[in-house]
Amino acid sequence: MGIEASYLPDGARLHLHHGPIDLILWADADTRKAAYTLATDRFSGLLEELVTELPVLRSPAPRTPEGPVARRMAAAVAPYAAEFITPMAAVAGAVADAVLAAMADAPGLTKAHVNNGGDIAFHLAPGQSLTAAIAGAPAGLRLTADQPFRGLATSGWRGRSHSLGIADAVTVIARSAAEADAAATMIANAVNLPGHPSIIRRPACDLAPDSDLGPRLVTVDVGPLSAAESAHALDRGLAAARRYHARGLIGAALLSLNGLTRTAGAVPTPEPELAHD
Repeated sequence: MGIEASYLPDGARLHLHHGPIDLILWADADTRKAAYTLATDRFSGLLEELVTELPVLRSPAPRTPEGPVARRMAAAVAPYAAEFITPMAAVAGAVADAVLAAMADAPGLTKAHVNNGGDIAFHLAPGQSLTAAIAGAPAGLRLTADQPFRGLATSGWRGRSHSLGIADAVTVIARSAAEADAAATMIANAVNLPGHPSIIRRPACDLAPDSDLGPRLVTVDVGPLSAAESAHALDRGLAAARRYHARGLIGAALLSLNGLTRTAGAVPTPEPELAHD
């Protein structure tokens, strides 16, 4: 079955679907038609590109894939090669990046974003900004064109992908959505309490036989934890986030677990509105 493309009820956002991929696109009204046409053209055949290289993309071995999106995935996870990670950790972000790059070729495009299940690539022309709603930050994140960040991703055990850790959510901003996706995965894995009896884990391959995680234990439930235990788990993840921030791999990270939060880097939040008489 080929790709499906349809407008959402607001008439402004486009939904692209093919197999396991669901994208929500938005572009400014003046260039929307052209941007969506370019995005749809690029989306066509993208899944097939990835499927042909799945053995490489599911392997932690440092092998170079051939396709442009697959290479973007491999590049995003390369900085973490000393730890376990496969290019699949960056697949959602890399797909969003690829489709956004096609949209950006629309003449005059000022603002656009591609949301792939919460992993978001965005385009901001000079002077433009956007605010993204995320867990743990009531005011959201404010992203501006003068920042070097063009990607946002969230990971955690409650999400659509399996996690080795217990974070409710880890949101990362980075230079691209693929880079944010890989980093969010690694930080969420690090938010952990190994061996804790309240944490239920199962081999990833039991839940998804073709999982790139193989027999590694992934979190399926987190029982009661004390505030001190939650804080300790978050601090483990925070240490990883700070390492990645110091290496220039991420712009900032927001970690949350059981109502507690930690931040690494300067999380860009909107300026509070001034009160008026």
